[in-house]
Amino acid sequence: MYYRFMKQIDLPIDYSPAVQLAKQENLPLVALESTIIAHGMPFPENVDTARALEKLIIEQGAVPATIALWNGRIQIGLDDAKLEAFARKGASIPKVSRRDIPFVLARKTHGATTVSATMVLAHMAGIPIFATGGIGGVHRGVATSWDISADLLELARTPVTVVSAGAKSILDIPKTLEFLETQGVLVVGYQTHAFPAFYTRESGSLVNHRVNTPEEIAHLIAIQKGLGYTSGMLIANPVPKDKEANPDLIQQALQNALKELDQEGISGKEVTPFLLRKIASLTQGKSLVSNIELAKNNATLAGQIAVAYQNE
Repeated sequence: MYYRFMKQIDLPIDYSPAVQLAKQENLPLVALESTIIAHGMPFPENVDTARALEKLIIEQGAVPATIALWNGRIQIGLDDAKLEAFARKGASIPKVSRRDIPFVLARKTHGATTVSATMVLAHMAGIPIFATGGIGGVHRGVATSWDISADLLELARTPVTVVSAGAKSILDIPKTLEFLETQGVLVVGYQTHAFPAFYTRESGSLVNHRVNTPEEIAHLIAIQKGLGYTSGMLIANPVPKDKEANPDLIQQALQNALKELDQEGISGKEVTPFLLRKIASLTQGKSLVSNIELAKNNATLAGQIAVAYQNE
């Protein structure tokens, strides 16, 4: 059967007062994800970090918009009570990728947005800059698992600039970069040609393009928009040198964590949080310190880019 029109529904979307005011007054906005709160860190480090990220963005002159799904409604900006509730509920809140958003809204439940879901909702809300920790990518053993993060395809089809500390070190980074190249995603190193590996400043892979200031990035975003590109951009921003984890320590912990992952038969969306928890445990919290610091570093840069882009 053919239909002359599709039924339209009003989206269940709520803007926090700060975000609503920013939209009305055309102030620079920076999106933040909620998976980093619910799944990326334990309580209370998760809520402390979430508040710190928002504070850092404000200090740069921009307005933070933490994105989540709450009781079947899209939240663009979380008040402090919801932020803490997300942190306390933690892993009991499901991770939500692009594909899951309609289901969670229909069931009127909660959802912690991943990079891909945050990009979708940020774009819907008119927010062009997004700060995260590290993106997902092509997993090790992809030849048998076919495990490739939806983050990569989202970067190829959604015009949001993502500031991250590269890709998580648990991934196959050369294949991740190759996939992004095939999809036409511009990957830019911030003050570096080395692609970072989340906890560490270098992965052994390089990027073709480097920029040195937030203003250069803002100009790139403006040019992409002018060209009519529908893809996003990945800004690879290494963890500060004095906060970098020991690469040998991380590599040893990762190998042990991968063995446990295989033994327990964990797959799909549970792989990343499992490995991050294991690495944090095996490094006696050293990786968690780096995780927090790189997230702060990305929020700071994203705030600076948002302000510069507003002035383009």
